[in-house]
Amino acid sequence: MHITQLNRECLLHLFSFLDKNSRKNLAKTCHKLLEVFQDPLLWNLLNFHSPVELKKDNFLLGPALKYLSICWYSERVKVCNIEDWMKNSFQKDFCNRHENTVSDFLLDVCNRCPNLLSLTLSGCGHVTDDCILQLLKNCPKLQSLKLENCVRITDHTLEAVTLYGGSLRTLHVDFCRNITQAGLQRVREKCPSVMLRAERSANMIPDSKPEKKLMLEKASRKLVQL
Repeated sequence: MHITQLNRECLLHLFSFLDKNSRKNLAKTCHKLLEVFQDPLLWNLLNFHSPVELKKDNFLLGPALKYLSICWYSERVKVCNIEDWMKNSFQKDFCNRHENTVSDFLLDVCNRCPNLLSLTLSGCGHVTDDCILQLLKNCPKLQSLKLENCVRITDHTLEAVTLYGGSLRTLHVDFCRNITQAGLQRVREKCPSVMLRAERSANMIPDSKPEKKLMLEKASRKLVQL
């Protein structure tokens, strides 16, 4: 029996065991398998392991997507997590190559995937509060939001959760150094049903530009003199 003789349900089941590249390669063999590849029901879960994978034409975004994970654990993540004002020209050039990649992809998710239930981002150092805000607005069914080592995320994201995260049940903001205790407390007060976790976040040193540090140092010296 040839694989193309199987019905649509069986083919979808078989495709579900393949990774994105294997699905794409198999879809190139005939028109029937291409139709299976393009079936939105096949794409209810997507996992990515680097920003580069987001630019490949080996997946489909659609209303069937419910679970999305973008986790980047490469050593290069450390470059993206350096404060912008501290980066040298080489580091800035490296970041410029993919600075908007994840954010642009998530905005695409906002427009195409209104039924998203779970989003996990790890090591995505360029994702901003505005991006998460738009996602919360456009994906009202979102139940789980897990952010790890996303250094540009601040209390503005926590505020957006209190305003637009009506369906949210789980919120992780681990190792997000610009989150504060005040922001976390506001989420606990406004959204008591949300399971909140913020490992190390509010205890880390936040980003601050040199002029801000100088002002703090001057203020400290004045206090010492008094």
